[in-house]
Amino acid sequence: MRAGWWLAVENRAATRNCAAEGADSCRNREGNLPMPVRSTIHKVVVVGGGYAGTLAANRLRKRDDVDVTLVNPRPRFIDRMRLHQFVAGTGEATADYGSLLGEGVALVVDSATRIDTAARMVRLASGRDLDYDYVIYAVGSTGAIPTSVPGATEFAVPVAEWESAQRVRATLDELPSEAPITVVGAGLTGIETAAELAEQGRTITLVCGGSLAPSLSASTRRSVSRWLSRHGVAVLESAEVTEVRTDAVVLADGDVRPSALTIWAAGFGVPELAATSGLRTDDLGRLLTDETLTSVDDDRIVATGDAAAPSGQPLRMSCQAAAPLGARAADTVLSRIAGTEPAVIDFAFTGSCVSLGRRNGVRQFARKDDTSLNVYLGGRIVAAYKELTCKLGLFKIRLEARKPGSMPWPKGGPRPEQPVSDGRAVASS
Repeated sequence: MRAGWWLAVENRAATRNCAAEGADSCRNREGNLPMPVRSTIHKVVVVGGGYAGTLAANRLRKRDDVDVTLVNPRPRFIDRMRLHQFVAGTGEATADYGSLLGEGVALVVDSATRIDTAARMVRLASGRDLDYDYVIYAVGSTGAIPTSVPGATEFAVPVAEWESAQRVRATLDELPSEAPITVVGAGLTGIETAAELAEQGRTITLVCGGSLAPSLSASTRRSVSRWLSRHGVAVLESAEVTEVRTDAVVLADGDVRPSALTIWAAGFGVPELAATSGLRTDDLGRLLTDETLTSVDDDRIVATGDAAAPSGQPLRMSCQAAAPLGARAADTVLSRIAGTEPAVIDFAFTGSCVSLGRRNGVRQFARKDDTSLNVYLGGRIVAAYKELTCKLGLFKIRLEARKPGSMPWPKGGPRPEQPVSDGRAVASS
């Protein structure tokens, strides 16, 4: 009996040695080939370390046979929800990846220049190549300044990215407090930026190009408008900027308004990596996917966050959607590794929260499809709530780092009807 036990131990040891050496002819003492040892490691490269990409990287650790590499051009995480605070000098907007990434996730500080789908390689700006079994495409969004507006690309500065936010802050540090500042764009980003600067005593003009906060309900817009008026912000709802100069903006009616700094907060763009890689995109450049977030061109590429266009009907660019989409993308990859059918997107919006300086804000409630209800909250309690939501952005990522697969999110929002199967073969390494 003891001899049989020892023989089994020897055979297991031989199996491990054969697996390590790749010796197909290695046999145990009974003359039989040992049982094969499963040693496949699935390599997943996550391109982009924002809210969606970082959470997806952590969630992939639900399996211990997945090798996760996160590629990001910056060594620190950018907390984009706080960029308006950063430019005004009322808060910081970065976090250490060491506090966000779970054990085993490798961070590569570099920029992806191309996804070579034929060779299954992510080409990096440094010249390094990363081979992959799957890619999670999480490049996020950027500030967008239209080339059709003369002087805009030269003299206006977006506020949606870290480098441009640093330029805004550096410029503000050099300007006297009474210098006129123009914020172009009256969406949520423009409103928060204008409000933050106005609360600091800056002279602000907000050029809306249509209406103030069009995504909010009429009653919520009135509340925002009253706050801006009380804090001296000149709100030009129907005005449109047609030219940006070094020291002024020109409006569509010919009015020339002094502007020592012009901040562009009208709209977003996305990086061109998908198109450069020969993958189909929507008109803005978001990667076209099915409802599982899988590329319509390659089932080894899964998109998430602001850069994904599922069924050509992308969700609103927001941190609120980023975390659930990051989780969904990771689960899709894990399903494909397991050889099972991935689930489709199941997410519901709950509204939006807009900060008005450090001591006020509005909480807009919405239906699951993101259409606003005529219901909102305002005041100091909302300012505290907005601060909580900002902290939750990083909390969700850290939660996945501690316990992959644990993050919940609201479900039940409408999505396009999908067939039971799109006929795409399930790929596994």
